Amino acid sequence: MQDLLPELCDLYPTQVKLLEPVFQIYGAKKLFHGQVETAKCWQDNSRVKELLASPGEGRVLVVDGGGSTQRALMGDLIADSAYIQGWAGVVIFGAVRDVAAINTMELGVRALAACPMKTERKGLGETAGSVSFAGQTIQPGMYLYADENGILVSDQALQLPEGFA
Repeated sequence: MQDLLPELCDLYPTQVKLLEPVFQIYGAKKLFHGQVETAKCWQDNSRVKELLASPGEGRVLVVDGGGSTQRALMGDLIADSAYIQGWAGVVIFGAVRDVAAINTMELGVRALAACPMKTERKGLGETAGSVSFAGQTIQPGMYLYADENGILVSDQALQLPEGFA
């Protein structure tokens, strides 16, 4: 495994923004990147499920769950759907569950914590708006880069150093 984020910070120090290091690493894919799509929800994963059931085309879903760790916004079934649909990863300012299963999937996942409680789906939440957490405001269309060093966002796609896909 190579370290992408230190390279990007060296190459693009004024273009990258660092998210505060509050996230746990889940999923078998430790390094991932892609264009951002967003969702905002509070203890209801209806919008997360809908988005991750649609073609991901290498994108990263960034979810503002309000920092709640009382209900999991993604479990193994939704994560599997994300993988099958071609999403590169999911970053959740909230909780996930079924982590043993998620950890076997080739999907990048970052979340605050694990929680075994599922949500009630009431069809609540928003998509395609800006979200703010971990010291940054993230908008759809931005680019996110994650590895074991943390998470960066950029307004534009960055040219990856040689050897990184």
